[in-house]
Amino acid sequence: WAQARDEAEEARRELQEAVQPLREPGYWEALRRKTERARKRKQRLQRRKQEARAAREEEAARAAEREAKIDQWRAKCIQEVEEKTREQELKAAADNVLSKVRKKQADTKRMVDILLGLEKLRKLRKEAAGRKGVCPPPSADEEFETQVESLKTLLKSRTELYEAEERALKVMLEGKQEEERKREIEKKQKKEREKLLQQKLEIDSKLFGDPDEFPLAHVLQPFRDYYLQAEHSVATLIHIRHEWDRYLVPADHPEGSCIPPGWVLPTLPTNDIWATAVR
Repeated sequence: WAQARDEAEEARRELQEAVQPLREPGYWEALRRKTERARKRKQRLQRRKQEARAAREEEAARAAEREAKIDQWRAKCIQEVEEKTREQELKAAADNVLSKVRKKQADTKRMVDILLGLEKLRKLRKEAAGRKGVCPPPSADEEFETQVESLKTLLKSRTELYEAEERALKVMLEGKQEEERKREIEKKQKKEREKLLQQKLEIDSKLFGDPDEFPLAHVLQPFRDYYLQAEHSVATLIHIRHEWDRYLVPADHPEGSCIPPGWVLPTLPTNDIWATAVR
């Protein structure tokens, strides 16, 4: 019994020592603050993990978008190169055919010249033979004239055929050149439109902020919706136009001025405080 009582006393003292801090003033408040700090630290860690995950997802989305744009640009470049190569090959083939046609025309003209020279040569030899008292039979003249006329007819038909081929090839080449000029004009006009659109986006960004930086829940979104409401409502557009038309006056009117043709851009900040507000 004495041994059991000693063990019980020892256990009671240990329990009193363990419970003693709970009875001290401020213990529960310190424990609450410690628990609150642990909870906030856990929340911060969770928030950082979520932000890191969102940043990774956003970066992956941007990378995928960049890759898609690069693939689209690469495919467009390949298509343009292939189209230009086909056009060059077609033009080279047409030029080659045209060169052959012109060579045939030159050969035909040379044959015509040879035939004319042959006629002149026979005439001269006939005159020389006549002065010597030698006259060829009429059948020889008829046969020569028949052969010459046959050759002239053949050369004339070939000349007309080659001229028709040349005209067709010229029309095809002119059509290709016209298409190339139209494409160049369209490409130039597209670049001008893109340039004007980029300028408009830059002006809108200066006036209303970058739309990519302002999600729908942003505090400035109601103001943006207010100033852009005419783009989504015909009635609002008519009302705003009516309000503007009330102030249309000549340029030399003493009590007013004309509406500016474009946006009135804000001036640059004159001090650091204003500059921080603009940013």
